[in-house]
Amino acid sequence: MGTISEKPNNKISSRRIIIMDELRGIAVFCMVFYHLFFQLSELFHFDFGSKLLTFFMPLQPIFAALFIIISGISSRLSKSNFKRGSKLFLIALAFSGVTVYVLPLAGIESAKIYFGILHLLSICMLLFALLRPLLDKIKPETGVLISMVLYLLTYNVTQGYIGLFNIFKINLPEYLYNTSFLFPFGFFNSTFFSADYFPLFPYFFIFITGTFLGINIVNGTLPEWSYKTRVGFFAFVGRNALIIYVLHNPLIYGLIKIIDLIVN
Repeated sequence: MGTISEKPNNKISSRRIIIMDELRGIAVFCMVFYHLFFQLSELFHFDFGSKLLTFFMPLQPIFAALFIIISGISSRLSKSNFKRGSKLFLIALAFSGVTVYVLPLAGIESAKIYFGILHLLSICMLLFALLRPLLDKIKPETGVLISMVLYLLTYNVTQGYIGLFNIFKINLPEYLYNTSFLFPFGFFNSTFFSADYFPLFPYFFIFITGTFLGINIVNGTLPEWSYKTRVGFFAFVGRNALIIYVLHNPLIYGLIKIIDLIVN
């Protein structure tokens, strides 16, 4: 396997890739609506909220995967994934602190987040920073193929086994699921609950897929239309994805609470 080359054209690399902002914005926009429906259903117990959540739930893995892949691509454009991942990990820990210890004081028990998408992305960034010398020796096409196979193999880790479609299935040791501290990897016992849950298996491999896809972007091979704005709203949301993600849940809760108090 040959070592990849990352020597982007300076002119191209200095331009913002708008298509990535817009795709990230679409993913965040969908997440906001998903969490709106989740709160209406699980926190406020509205029947129509439960129906909306049930209807929208099959789409959740799609926009979540899009968000993760774009984060992986962005890791190829980052000057320091270790610094970026460390900052995001601290934000994720603060997020957990609020949902696990503060919200229950207000009677909100079903919003606890132990390992959500922010936790996942921060750990993935840190792991990528450590593994990059090894990953850089793999050709992009090979890396994408290997990552997707590993994603499929580990897709059912939370269900107790690994496998590939109906070709084979290997049950994992039960003791992995009797612990209370392996949940970041997808192993958890019956008492575990996280309102937002994205374990490293299988989602780490979606992130790594993005890092391999990002190689061509770093090398400046994107078409010209990738740098032009089509939908300014989504581009704005994508550029401010982190702050929107952090703030949207409390804002949604406050808005629904106020409307509920007015109506009732």
